[in-house]
Amino acid sequence: MLVPISARDISIADYTYDLPDDRIARHPAEQRDMARQLVYKDGKISEGIFRELAGRLPEGTLLIGNRTRVIHARMHFPLAEGKRSIEVFCLDPLAPVDYALSLGAKGHTKEGARTQVQWKCLIGGNRRWKRGPLHLNVDVDGQPVVLSIERGERMDNTFAISFSWEGGAEDLTFGEVLSAAGKIPLPPYLGRDTEAADHDRYQTVFAKTEGSVAAPTAGLHFTPEVMDSLAAKNIEWAEVTLHVGAGTFKPVDAETLGGHTMHREYFEVDINLVKRIARQLESGKPIVCVGTTSLRCIESLCYIARTDQKELDLSVGQWVTEEAEFSNRNALISINLLLKKMVESDINLITGYTGILLSPAAEIKVADGIVTNFHQPTSTLLLLIAAFVGEEWKTIYQYALDEGFRFLSYGDSSLLWKR
Repeated sequence: MLVPISARDISIADYTYDLPDDRIARHPAEQRDMARQLVYKDGKISEGIFRELAGRLPEGTLLIGNRTRVIHARMHFPLAEGKRSIEVFCLDPLAPVDYALSLGAKGHTKEGARTQVQWKCLIGGNRRWKRGPLHLNVDVDGQPVVLSIERGERMDNTFAISFSWEGGAEDLTFGEVLSAAGKIPLPPYLGRDTEAADHDRYQTVFAKTEGSVAAPTAGLHFTPEVMDSLAAKNIEWAEVTLHVGAGTFKPVDAETLGGHTMHREYFEVDINLVKRIARQLESGKPIVCVGTTSLRCIESLCYIARTDQKELDLSVGQWVTEEAEFSNRNALISINLLLKKMVESDINLITGYTGILLSPAAEIKVADGIVTNFHQPTSTLLLLIAAFVGEEWKTIYQYALDEGFRFLSYGDSSLLWKR
């Protein structure tokens, strides 16, 4: 099949496969780094276990992971009559819009006024919520806390929900209340409730910055022992923050990509990483992203600095890869331009949103390889894999199905090198 000139023309029917239900991993492997790993390079497929990753990467490789941490975004509030409840699923902060400020907000201001934070939320059973605030009794470190919500403006299929809380320690934050009140939101395709083990296993060992409603699952296989083996082989480790949104599970339900609206996700990248990427590109040594989230973040950096503008474009659009300004620019030119503008404007940390759509019609500019799981049919994540390996994605996925690999979030791993 010829690659379309425009991503808008791509037919999603060309990016599907039969995924039997029994191939979806409902639970993680007993030991993180003992998951299987499929390796694709130069048209050849091999396999082993994840623990051997360091042996598969050239010395001097720059490996980039996503440090985001999954929040307990799913809560159930009893209705006033006490017989039924509704589900509230936090998606993105609205006020304050900054993740750290929202999750770090305390219950009362210095002047004693009651604090409210507002989030964009999905509501399950919204029609049952007739009017007024709802309340949830929560135990936070042995102290009773009352978490209250009020419904605000409707935004398509979501609502602006205001949260406030009373009780507990004076410095109790919204993040701490949320951690006690909510549950880890497992992907819908797992078809089960959250279990105690998920609170540990659905986080990476390098997770630091709270904000995601889904894990960057390619990183779930890493262990401290794997990290040590990478360092011993002189494989560099770096991190970005990209808060994974619920939109990552949204299938493409249009016939072509032109009818699909890509989800946007918040990201942070500091100037030291931009410098390291520039050095790596200049040296010709490989850059490997851990997961599709790290890849989307790193590739987005190529589209932030425009030649005719002093300001950086910190909202990366869905179709930016097709803009004429970027079509002839290679990664090193783009990253050096970004670095130059960061230095000139005294910017040490880039924070923004990316809705970039990486498809077979787009060039993967920065990354040479990706560590990733096996993704859903007709998903934008599968399209991203096809951007990496071309039509060989079909051979790779058929091999994984034939050889008993486990699929999706808690499934096995792959290491794919760019075609």
